[in-house]
Amino acid sequence: MPEDTDPPITRLGSHIAWESPWYRVRADRVRWPDGSTGVYNVVEKTPSVFIVPVTHTGDIVLIHSYRHPLGRWCWELPAGAIEPGQTPQQAAAAELLQETGGSAAHWRHLATLPTMNGTGDHLAHFFLATCVTLGAPNLEHTEALRVQPTARADAIAMALSGQMQDAVSVAALLMAAPLLE
Repeated sequence: MPEDTDPPITRLGSHIAWESPWYRVRADRVRWPDGSTGVYNVVEKTPSVFIVPVTHTGDIVLIHSYRHPLGRWCWELPAGAIEPGQTPQQAAAAELLQETGGSAAHWRHLATLPTMNGTGDHLAHFFLATCVTLGAPNLEHTEALRVQPTARADAIAMALSGQMQDAVSVAALLMAAPLLE
């Protein structure tokens, strides 16, 4: 299928409406396809990494992370922002070490995908990390999480049943699943 190259929405101007240490909101003044004008708010977020860590025994390392916006604990994969100067794989290794105390013998990039097509510019880089050895996590002061190695079949069942609540973690795990059989 041919890709359209002419954008139907034209940005006429922009300003930052709000920002935090984790993301910011850019207000774009735009011309819509029908010729009228309006505002389109875009969430700008640093690209991040999501890691599917697999131990020597075949367990998938999940984290049970407290998410304040939801007010509950959520099952997820290790993940985090790419810091300035880091490649995606360097960020993945750093996040695996920080959140699980782990390191991997082998890395495979699975995909890079947008996660907020209608509201933001965030890109997620998905990695499979194998032969992972765990250690002591070194969490940031804002993080509350527990590390839980989980049998592969159980982790995939959690993703398929909705027990794993982070959609991007679910996507990463299901993308890696065929490579784990």
